[in-house]
Amino acid sequence: MIHIIGYSALGVNLLSMTMKNILLLRALSLIANLIYIAYGILLNAPPFIIGCGIAVLIHGFHIFKIQKSKKATANND
Repeated sequence: MIHIIGYSALGVNLLSMTMKNILLLRALSLIANLIYIAYGILLNAPPFIIGCGIAVLIHGFHIFKIQKSKKATANND
């Protein structure tokens, strides 16, 4: 039953790789990593938790930068 969570994360992660829109790719990857963290907690697997936690921070940072850039572009128009 727990592995369904892992497969869900895998599915979202694979879906993210098909995205051409970088913001959507990052958002889906962030969601996949959050699901992987839950999976890692259930499995008591620190490498999942640490690695995916770092990935969440990286994706979150890049999403913030993309949003900030879009706002700056919109304000210049």
